[in-house]
Amino acid sequence: MAKCVTCHKPVILDIELDEDDEDETMGGSASANTGSYVDDDVQLQCGCHFHWQCLLDSYSMTECPDCGRNLITTTPSGEQQLLCNLKNEGGLQEGLDILPILTEESYLKAYPEERRCRAFLDFCGEGDVEAIVDLLNDDGGEEEDEDGSGEDAGHGTDVLRYQDQFGSLGSGLHFAVQNQRMEVAWLLLFVASTLKVDQFPTAVLQAAQNLGIQREDQNGKPDIRSLKDSQGMTAEERAASIGEVWTEWLQSGRLKPPAS
Repeated sequence: MAKCVTCHKPVILDIELDEDDEDETMGGSASANTGSYVDDDVQLQCGCHFHWQCLLDSYSMTECPDCGRNLITTTPSGEQQLLCNLKNEGGLQEGLDILPILTEESYLKAYPEERRCRAFLDFCGEGDVEAIVDLLNDDGGEEEDEDGSGEDAGHGTDVLRYQDQFGSLGSGLHFAVQNQRMEVAWLLLFVASTLKVDQFPTAVLQAAQNLGIQREDQNGKPDIRSLKDSQGMTAEERAASIGEVWTEWLQSGRLKPPAS
């Protein structure tokens, strides 16, 4: 079995089994890769093997952290890529381009305060309302401003209005619209827009109350509906390009940015 060139341990990841899994394994019905470990092998083009976390901890953008070989190649269209063979619990993926992930991780290593913001965008795209509320209520070890707006006082990052720095420049509302996450859209309008309370369905207001969500003071803050992505589109314009579930929202005007 290959070993990680960083920690010199086999490229596997130990896992804890619950009682049902242990019984299944003891009975001989589990596969060879569902025992007390799973594969965790990133083989770079230079031939070096890493655990995924070991690679993230030591990655230096263009070269192998161990042998120093330049790992960047180009696609037929001229874009940069960093190919590897990745073997994990999902099986083997050959020729996988991990440059976007490594670039993002390098950025977050330099700006760790934005990790929560990235998680926020992911939750908006996934439609995980409870995770969004927990993230906004949890200061993650950092103090929030007194109004509880989700803005980290230490570095001024407004989580609610954070925009994707690695691609679309979309806000959480863009992510919710793109992935047709209506509940998330209602939540973001409630906490980060000036949409009047009487425009919200009773069920939405009741859900907000049950989750302990309060509207923040919008003075001096941009309405989330006015934020534009890298194509210059607001969430309303993005919704118009999708249609379908957003038709009624567009007709009602609730996604329309307020007049400046």
